[in-house]
Amino acid sequence: MATRIPKAELTGIYGAIVKRMSRKMLGDVAEPVEVAWHNRKVLNFSFTVGRKVQKWDQCDENLKSFAHMAVASLVGCSFCLDFGYFQARNEGLDLAKAREVPRWRESDVFTPLERDVMEYAEAMTQTPPTVTDEMSARLIEQLGAPALVELTAFIAVANLMTRTNTAFGIESQGFAAACGLKPLAVRSTT
Repeated sequence: MATRIPKAELTGIYGAIVKRMSRKMLGDVAEPVEVAWHNRKVLNFSFTVGRKVQKWDQCDENLKSFAHMAVASLVGCSFCLDFGYFQARNEGLDLAKAREVPRWRESDVFTPLERDVMEYAEAMTQTPPTVTDEMSARLIEQLGAPALVELTAFIAVANLMTRTNTAFGIESQGFAAACGLKPLAVRSTT
């Protein structure tokens, strides 16, 4: 499927820098960048948010990765799932678990805490959100308040990115496959 907003050609010095950095990090220019190039203020906002989120350090990176992928799976953002799996590989995270996120409820590879995190991510993603006092209490007990604040904000950012990409019609670019990673598990339809 083609993107709903046509991709733009990245031009000028800034375009050359963005293309070079994207190819260095991903091996290709990411389609969300090509679409957002139409509005540089929006593109720069997403770059800024991404850089700031990477600096957060109160919550375990694996947990945040699983949460983001759980959001992407629920929303249906194949680009975000593919990118999340690719990114997990590059950051040395648990790939066996990352590939199972789309079917986390059926998979036996996750700890109770990881399941609580993905349940919370999905509850935040529902419209309206279905987060309960019990979910929050379990996570505060296991993670502490600073990490739960970070996890909550991280999930909110994941929703921003996944919903934007889905609305743009952006699909997987095959980053994970290009690295020789096993295909992601398929989300159960039950």
